[in-house]
Amino acid sequence: MSDTVLEARHMKKIYNHNTPNAFEALHDINFRVEKGDFVAVMGPSGSGKSTFINNISTIDTPTAGEVYINGREVRSMSEDEIGEFRYRNLGFIFQDFNLLDTHTIFENIAMPLSLARLEHDEIHARVAMLADRMDIANLLKKFPNECSGGQRQRAAICRALVNHPSIIVADEPTGNLDSANSGELMKILRQLNEHDGVTIVMVTHDPLITSYSNRLIYIHDGNIETVLDRGEMSQDEFFTKIVEINSAESREILAA
Repeated sequence: MSDTVLEARHMKKIYNHNTPNAFEALHDINFRVEKGDFVAVMGPSGSGKSTFINNISTIDTPTAGEVYINGREVRSMSEDEIGEFRYRNLGFIFQDFNLLDTHTIFENIAMPLSLARLEHDEIHARVAMLADRMDIANLLKKFPNECSGGQRQRAAICRALVNHPSIIVADEPTGNLDSANSGELMKILRQLNEHDGVTIVMVTHDPLITSYSNRLIYIHDGNIETVLDRGEMSQDEFFTKIVEINSAESREILAA
């Protein structure tokens, strides 16, 4: 039995399709994520990495090709089916946290479970367990604007994990954090991946953040240009390879 949890086959994204201003942002993308992977997606500004992450995670819909998540082909589902499928199978962590300021930290974390109509006691038990694990149990009655950036990102991780998703999708999760909180967040994500088997697909521009992953997907001009597996490399060795790839790409862009 396959352990593939996400797969894109010949995926394309064309903006302003069938118009004179059509722009193909992604070209014939083939991509697979196995259960327990920790994949980092990098690329220069305008390379298509945000389009890529949105189209493999149901936030946007590819123009052509197929995207399978847990064996379901996303483009074949209705909007209502996609909405339900999303909160049952995916957890999202965003750069700007995406917490609702009018709701408490508890209510923000519990939101996916409320949408799934879980029992009150089950919701409280799951939220309490995760909040304790992420060291924010004392913040559950507070509102996001009463918390630090690091605390809000921990709350966002709790919300992403609370429905036991197959995949965590993280879009620049350290973008609004200082270096200390960024390092702490990445240690949490790597622990979730290594010890809990959580599958993670993460967009980042930072080679150091990428070095916490197990595989680099480098996108340039809408194509997957480089794939680098960490394998047996140490984090330092992996980081060096990532920097080399970024440096080579930067030299090519400057020379163009």
